[in-house]
Formats: sequence, structure tokens, C-alpha cells
Amino acid sequence: MIPREWKQLYHNPLASTEDAADFRLEGEAAITFPMQRMRLESTRNPSDGQQANFVLWCPEQFPADLAVSWEFRPIREPGLAILFFAANGVDDKELFDPGFLPRTGEYEQYHHGEMNAFHLSYYRRRWPAEREFHTCNLRKSYGFHLVSQAADPLPSVNDCTDHYRMLLVKQGNRIHFSINELPVLSWVDDGVTFGPLLGAGKIGFRQMAPFIAEYANLRVYG
Repeated sequence: MIPREWKQLYHNPLASTEDAADFRLEGEAAITFPMQRMRLESTRNPSDGQQANFVLWCPEQFPADLAVSWEFRPIREPGLAILFFAANGVDDKELFDPGFLPRTGEYEQYHHGEMNAFHLSYYRRRWPAEREFHTCNLRKSYGFHLVSQAADPLPSVNDCTDHYRMLLVKQGNRIHFSINELPVLSWVDDGVTFGPLLGAGKIGFRQMAPFIAEYANLRVYG
């Protein structure tokens, strides 16, 4: 649930090219809007491995306490979808500090690079083991710390008939994630075991090739 006293800070329908004009792409991807929803897919062959994956960042800087909601629909499997949040550069630098090495979509650059962030992988269908047993994973970086794991209620592409309502809430040291108002994951960060508490930062969408998915109505509250 979004705290009642919080207000909407940002809304983007993600319905047209203009809506994503200021977004920042790391890696190689096609960004289209065939159904007035932002459709993302890699333009590289999945055989390129990590080099075929990408991240699309919202340009806004958001506060430490926030709620992020968006609509999501998987279109083609296999693949994987992640939401980065509370993403910031190391040493309190801005995520896009020009002094940082370029990031190009390879996952190691995001968990052992020049940034800190939470990684919520909420649609994991890239490898056979992920398709056999569906989970949502919450990781914290710097590092590759798996801090929480929960069951994933989303069906496979063949059984999806509509978009799903995703909601991520980060308040103080607590993180909650729900899909279609169903609580999925909840975790409390002690600020010690996996590094200091993460504060203000950016949000971004990551996909692993050859996955295709659609996004719409991105809203942030705080």
C-alpha cells in the first residue's frame, strides 16, 4: 500500500516516443509503441550473452522513500525483467557521472560496477530452472547479495491476457512488492549485513534477450 500522506511525484504514460525521449538507454534495444505502450526488445542476438541485454533509465532522481507503480505485460519468452531502484553512483556521485566507465547492459557492471542499487527481478524466465520454478528475487549492490526471495504469481506468456499492476514501496528500511494488489515480497534492511541503507536514486528497466515486454503508466509517489 502507498502511504496515504504520500503524493504523486511523477507520472509517465509511456504511450509514445515523446514520453521516453529523455530516457537513457544502456545497451542496444528497440523502443517502440505499437499499442500505445512502451515495448522493449534487444536488437542483438541472444547468442551475444550479456552483451545482448540492456537497461533503460528514467532520467529523474527520486527520494529515498518512494513507491513505484507500473503496468507490465510479457510478450515473448524466454527472458528476464528487472526493476532497478535507489540507484546511485558510488561515493555519493550521480548515477550518470561523466567520470564513470560506460555501462552497456552487461549485468556485472550493475552489481560490481561504479554504482549501488536494489535489483528486483520480478519476471524470471531466461533459464530452464527459472521457468520450472518461478520466483521474484531482490538483490542489493554493490555486490550480488540475494536479500529476499518469494514466489512469482505471474503466468507464462501464453496465459497472459492483459497487463499486470506492479507496485514497489521503499519506506525507511522496509521494502514491499505486490502484483495486482497481491503481496509478493517484503524485506527489512538492517543497514549492516549487506551494506549501508540506500537513499535517493534513479529507477530503470532491465531486460535479458530475447525477452520482449510492454510497460505503461509509470508513476512514482513520495
